[in-house]
Amino acid sequence: MKNFRDFSNLDEKVVNVVQRKKLARRMSKLAKSSAFQAKKKRTLMRVRGSEKLLAAAKKKTVMAFRKKLYPNYKDMAMPQKVKADQVVLQRFGAKIDKVAKKTAKKMKAKEVERIASLKAKEKDES
Repeated sequence: MKNFRDFSNLDEKVVNVVQRKKLARRMSKLAKSSAFQAKKKRTLMRVRGSEKLLAAAKKKTVMAFRKKLYPNYKDMAMPQKVKADQVVLQRFGAKIDKVAKKTAKKMKAKEVERIASLKAKEKDES
C-alpha cells in the first residue's frame, strides 16, 4: 500500500548557494537553445492549472507584502533578504495564504484573456 510520502513532494532536495549558481549557469545556457524557447512558448499558450495559479498568486502576494515591509529589498545583501523573508512569512503567513487565494481567483478569470492576447500577438507576428 502506498502512503502519503509516496505522493507528496516533501522530500524536495535542498540546495546550497554554490549548487544553485551552477544550476543557474546551466539553465541560462539551456534557455538560449531554440528547442527550449519553443517549449516555453508552447507552455505559455496553455491554461495554467489551479496549483500553478495558486503558486503564482502566492509569489505575487509575498512580493507585495515584502515590498510594503521592506521597500529597499532589492538593495539588501543575501543574508538580509533571507532574514526579511523569514520575518514576512512569520508575521503575515496566514494573511498571505488568504490573499493568495483571492488573487488566484482573479488570475484564473484573466487566464483566458491572457491566452487570447498571446495567440493574437502570435498571429500578428506570422
